[in-house]
Amino acid sequence: MSHRNARLTIHGRRLLVERVRTGRPVAHVAAEMGISRVTAHKWIRRWRSEGEPGLHDRPSRPRTTPHPGSSGDASVPTAAGSKLGPARLGLILGLPVSTVHRILARHGLNRLAFLDRPTGQVIRRYERDRPGELIHVDVKKLGRIPDGGGHKVLGRQAGRTRRSSMGFDCIHSAVDDHTRLAYSEIHSDEKAATCAAFLRRAAAFFTAAGIDHIERVLTDNAWPYRKSFAWQQALADLGATGKRTRIYRPQTNGKVERFNRTLLDEWAYQRPYTSNTERTAALADFLHTYNHHRCHTALGGHPPITRVNNAPGQYT
Repeated sequence: MSHRNARLTIHGRRLLVERVRTGRPVAHVAAEMGISRVTAHKWIRRWRSEGEPGLHDRPSRPRTTPHPGSSGDASVPTAAGSKLGPARLGLILGLPVSTVHRILARHGLNRLAFLDRPTGQVIRRYERDRPGELIHVDVKKLGRIPDGGGHKVLGRQAGRTRRSSMGFDCIHSAVDDHTRLAYSEIHSDEKAATCAAFLRRAAAFFTAAGIDHIERVLTDNAWPYRKSFAWQQALADLGATGKRTRIYRPQTNGKVERFNRTLLDEWAYQRPYTSNTERTAALADFLHTYNHHRCHTALGGHPPITRVNNAPGQYT
């Protein structure tokens, strides 16, 4: 596109051509229009070879890139299936690390996290278009903490002897696919009645947050989700349909699986707790921080609540 002080716009180039077509010398016309003879000859040459389209601006991008990567570089994406990073692949292939990284980035393979570790295949990422379209549900088992603290407070040896009969807590979690808004509860089991009651309360939480309707619920293949009449009745009462992951494919349920890891890092293992009650009480504060204040990289650095339309208390 011509800049505002350009001597020749598309109209000026047409005028240049018209004057030269009358038989006047190109040098005289160039002097009248305040441009160089080289520039005038360039536009006349383009007009003669391309006609009217030749007088329009061309993109500054080069027509060809001489060295985008040699033919030997085609082996880099294949080698990436071995689940090695650019530094090691560069040594194996005899290429600079920067070149290997550029080629991997071109094929979307520049992060090992993009690959399924067992198979080396690229993981397909997806995100639903609207809140409530798909809710991920999962249960994470976590060892209870004895009064006085476990091994993180007392040390590995002393903590092991105290926790042997403590049992496990089952953390039930639901995560909205589009917004990443999360809801969790701690229970002593993962029976069908517990799962169904949790789903109803999770739906009430999402409704209070501004997600009016849950369309589908995605779970793994645990018995309460496959065979339970209580679970099916809860889905029917909410007007939702159930959907299950492929067996041994946790990537399908990846958003709640990733939330479980965040749950452990930033709540369960965030600091040493002196009792199970103390850790349980800290869950509510973690969930509020996660939903309202924690920066989420998949959401451009914004917290999940910012994706919920007209959410009450959105920035509190």
